[in-house]
Amino acid sequence: MKTKIAILGSTGSIGKNLFNILEKDFRKFQVQLLSTNTNYKELLKQANFFRVKNLIITNKKVFNLACKNEKFRNFNLYNDFNYLNKIFKKQKIDYVMSAITGIDGLKPTVEIIKYTKKIAIANKEAIICGWKFIKKELDKYKTSFIPVDSEHFSIWFGLKNIDFKFVEKVFITASGGPFLNTKYKDLKNVKVDDAINHPNWRMGIKISIDSSTMMNKVFEVIEAKNIFNTTYKKISILVHPKSFIHSIIFFNNEMIKLIAHNTSMTIPIKNSLYNESYLQTKKNKVKIINLSKLNELKFFELNKKHFPLVDILDFLPTKPSLFETALVSANDQLVDLFINNKIKYIEIIEGLLSFLQKKEIKKLKYINKFTLNDIFKINEYVRLKISKKYI
Repeated sequence: MKTKIAILGSTGSIGKNLFNILEKDFRKFQVQLLSTNTNYKELLKQANFFRVKNLIITNKKVFNLACKNEKFRNFNLYNDFNYLNKIFKKQKIDYVMSAITGIDGLKPTVEIIKYTKKIAIANKEAIICGWKFIKKELDKYKTSFIPVDSEHFSIWFGLKNIDFKFVEKVFITASGGPFLNTKYKDLKNVKVDDAINHPNWRMGIKISIDSSTMMNKVFEVIEAKNIFNTTYKKISILVHPKSFIHSIIFFNNEMIKLIAHNTSMTIPIKNSLYNESYLQTKKNKVKIINLSKLNELKFFELNKKHFPLVDILDFLPTKPSLFETALVSANDQLVDLFINNKIKYIEIIEGLLSFLQKKEIKKLKYINKFTLNDIFKINEYVRLKISKKYI
């Protein structure tokens, strides 16, 4: 029997990686749903390959273009995720990849959980801003969850059958990105191409810029705290320029686990897709690790003078609140402005730190009871506030 799957955000970086994996083993999969925001050409290509009946195009203008295109006439086209109950009528499907970027990925991630046996989530914003809603649905519908970020996947992998209460400390590693050895004062003339020139990973523009400012690691610490139901005190960032070790787990019995894999997102994605019994029978061509890489494992503490955004971790609320949404939204808007040449690179950092100190934003730390709609309202308010300041 074929494995039934759905991909939310199939035309993005994670979605394409997953699709490449599926193509190599296409006889084993039945893809029931694909979605995109604007890249309808790539969506059509994917849909034709797997004969996918159901497609979601969330951008209204692009959706209308697709509806007029004869090439889409044999598909069920939808403009939003309000028809999941129509698409998944009977039994649960086997696997969902949630890879929509931004706050927009939160609601569909929460809503599709009831329709799948397993969900792999690559959407940082969903886990940061709406984890309590995701966790509620996971528990209610007994859906298993696997984080796809290499750091969280490695922690998850290292903790299989081990309760987090036995963990003394977890280190999430950071490569340092393109500006690891650049002094803060020398970042004034950084261009977009400079910021996305990551030494180890090939990622989307937005996440590459977040990696360069180290905001990505701030997000990952929040994610880890939520996913593993722990405290910020138990999670730290350690610089590891080789990006080979993804997490280090210190247990309270003095044992240590270092979880490693090569710098390819296909590894956590593939492991989230296939179950262990299948991997045991499948003949995989495993790339043997180069000894020189093992012999050059260098770690050192983060220089906060180079990456001042890491200081945000010192004033995060202990309980989930709307402050995290304000943090994500403000950063997203500032990065968008930088990408569109509206602000300088250094204004991402200075603008974010300044915005988070506003009284109205700091008050959000104490709002622990909130709905999904509250998250969307804060997101819209913050992005508009940031835009008005710089445009």
